[in-house]
Amino acid sequence: MTTLPPKDPLDAISDLTLEQLSAEAQGLRERLNRFRVALGRHFVDKQALVDLMLVAAVAQEPLLLVGPPGTAKSDLVLKFKDALGLSGIDYFEYLLTRFTEPSEVLGPIDINELRGGKYLRREKGKLPTARLVFLDEIFKASSAILNALLTVINERKFYQDGVPVPVRLKVLFAATNEIPEHSELGALKDRFALKAACRSVQETHFVELLDAGLESMVNKDLNRKPWVEGHASLEDVMKGHRYLTLLMSRKEPRDRELFFREEVMREFRRVIRTLVREDEVFVSDRKLIKLYRLLRTRAWIVHGGAVEREDLQLLAYLGETREEIDLLEEKVPRLLGLS
Repeated sequence: MTTLPPKDPLDAISDLTLEQLSAEAQGLRERLNRFRVALGRHFVDKQALVDLMLVAAVAQEPLLLVGPPGTAKSDLVLKFKDALGLSGIDYFEYLLTRFTEPSEVLGPIDINELRGGKYLRREKGKLPTARLVFLDEIFKASSAILNALLTVINERKFYQDGVPVPVRLKVLFAATNEIPEHSELGALKDRFALKAACRSVQETHFVELLDAGLESMVNKDLNRKPWVEGHASLEDVMKGHRYLTLLMSRKEPRDRELFFREEVMREFRRVIRTLVREDEVFVSDRKLIKLYRLLRTRAWIVHGGAVEREDLQLLAYLGETREEIDLLEEKVPRLLGLS
């Protein structure tokens, strides 16, 4: 038997109708936009990453942050979590190494149950009971953990004594100093439709970095969290996801016909084809479908309407290697005529 906690109010969001959510959609958008702009002020030149994190969170698609140590990858996630008001079992983070055991992430084996012949994990406080999860150095995990993560990401479940059990996960952020090119990691890498570079800013924002860094150190020493401003909550994020899912579920008219005009669809197709043919960027069919949801999510959050050319800038985050990430960050805006 599962030991997941009883259904809480957030779970009731899955019962909301399109009519109910349509009535509060504008308020949701306003809160989410205040959230992303306010949080962005607590970083130096990281607004684009904060925006991307919010889009990924509402779309419930995992996001990978790529960059060397000291470029605020963990800080972005921690402040994002704090700003949403998450704590306790709703948040789980872990630094993975090749020695990390599955029990450290999924929960230790319940010895009492094992004596009775059942292989069950005590998952409370671990990944299965968290709403938001942050996995640092994700590609250094063992094959056992990586295989479990594929099931978690794909199907939102893990196995207890051979029986699939749902996890509570809604938002997954991961980080890595580098993207390994081992073929056995291909499946996991493809689950991250978006991969974003987290870069050093000292070359272009030297003084601002010093000021912000000192302020961050003081806040930590004084146990202050000024970025917790209460603009939006995980409930808002989940309602946004539910609202967009219901919109996209309609058959007549199709979502694409209402929110993805033909000229923008042609641009979408052209940029993807160019990246695949000229730069050999790998875009699986699965990733292409995920991109549709992500583009629709960005358009709804940022301007509330149909997908526009500017929303296609998300295609700059399709790189599978560090070299591709750097290339696409420059090339995609140029292909779109936005640089």
